[in-house]
Amino acid sequence: MEKIQHAFLDIRGLKFHIAEIGTGPAVVFLHGFPEIWYSWRHQMTAVSSAGFRAIAPDFRGYGLSEQPPQPEKTSFKDLLDDLLAILDTLNIQKVFLVGKDFGARVVFHFGLVHPERVAALVTLGVPFLLTGPQAFPTDLPKGFYMLRWQEPGRAEKDFGRFNVKTVVKNIYILFSGSELPTATEDQEIMDLVDESTPLPTWFTEDDLQIYASLYEKSGFRTALQVPYRAWLEEYGVDELKVKVPALLIMGEKDYALKFGGFEDYIRSGIVNKYVPDLEISFLSEGTHFVQEQYPDEVNKLLITFLNKHACITSKE
Repeated sequence: MEKIQHAFLDIRGLKFHIAEIGTGPAVVFLHGFPEIWYSWRHQMTAVSSAGFRAIAPDFRGYGLSEQPPQPEKTSFKDLLDDLLAILDTLNIQKVFLVGKDFGARVVFHFGLVHPERVAALVTLGVPFLLTGPQAFPTDLPKGFYMLRWQEPGRAEKDFGRFNVKTVVKNIYILFSGSELPTATEDQEIMDLVDESTPLPTWFTEDDLQIYASLYEKSGFRTALQVPYRAWLEEYGVDELKVKVPALLIMGEKDYALKFGGFEDYIRSGIVNKYVPDLEISFLSEGTHFVQEQYPDEVNKLLITFLNKHACITSKE
């Protein structure tokens, strides 16, 4: 951790925070929610020791990256264009992309739009997704957290009853479970966690404090817009086929497997229609935060995959 360097880049009119370590083929890590660059700490040090250059930005409006002037208008395309500008600024022509949660959607989108810039991609917790209103599951309970947080103002009011540290703690606890976080009609999502519930054993109080300090700076305005209120945004491409090698890492106990038939979609091979060159690895006890929960196992899978495809970048 102490060897990870931090810098700020001017990207499309905003100041972006970038964490970086190592030299060699570039691996860019894209976080999910409620994560920031720090969620990749274990992977960054591991891949840098294996001969790669690890880079983890905070998305716009997250962590130490600057808030856009109008957070509520942020789109997934903004994140895509930000990523392209980061690569251009760092003079990276070919990259490995690693995305977790909604960061996976950015990874796949980038692979669709800019395949010539991608050596291979890895996603954790989320497979390739169809987008648009017609693709969103219609059988979800009304109290499901994504539906609640899509409503402007509702999560803000819910979160506002607690300090930032408690909000992040509650979300980590909720998202570490194997059931879809769903509130009853007379509950809000924060009410689903009893204040006496401990953190997951692999997530320390020091980790929580780092997350909290970054969200105290950034707040949740952009984080609630992307992914939750921009979720139905479409890719804007004609062919939904990722043409670069890919690896999907899922925890067997990840609640996301119960979202929209994910598990059958993955295990049946339907996902291969959109990502033909796809490897899939399940970790038996893994949850939605598998890269923090089982860093050694994830690092082994990740480095094996990177080494397998590293010749692609060396030829550029």
